[in-house]
Amino acid sequence: MTMGDESPVTSLVVPVLIRPVLEKMENKDKAACQILRAALSKVELSHPGFTHDLVVGLLKRADLSVNMNESVLRLQGSVSESDEYKTNRTEDVFQEIHRKAVSLKKILSRIPDEINDRKTFLETIKEIASAIKKLLDAVNEVSSYVPSQSGKQALDQRKREFVKYSKKIQQYFERLFQRGTSDCRVH
Repeated sequence: MTMGDESPVTSLVVPVLIRPVLEKMENKDKAACQILRAALSKVELSHPGFTHDLVVGLLKRADLSVNMNESVLRLQGSVSESDEYKTNRTEDVFQEIHRKAVSLKKILSRIPDEINDRKTFLETIKEIASAIKKLLDAVNEVSSYVPSQSGKQALDQRKREFVKYSKKIQQYFERLFQRGTSDCRVH
């Protein structure tokens, strides 16, 4: 995988792997962590996928074989929420989006444990589809609370990205199901 490749895993490396590590390191040297966080954010903004490639490169250098999809799925269900990703809006519709997103993440985190049981995995896929629909419905509700045109456009752009990644995840599940295996590594 090279920088710029788009994968659900690529976009989750920073919030699921890097952010929790930096938060723990802040206890030792807060200034250094803030500099590192800012540098990683800047490079990720100009070169999407850089952090993913960095992690994959480190794993290869250490001669470790890690299924990034499985690892990120497992971790993202247990990672505590960062204020960076929370809204400061208190209206119920905004809080509902947050609840729906957390629910979807929890369902997704079960996939590595359930993927080898076809019947359970099919039920999980149905749950995921339902959770995605509910989350998109909640996003549509929020649209009326966004006053500016630029805000509505940004929300619409994020919604399109979410739909795009949801379709990629669906394709990934289809490939897994066709292969009859959970071993679909990302390198």
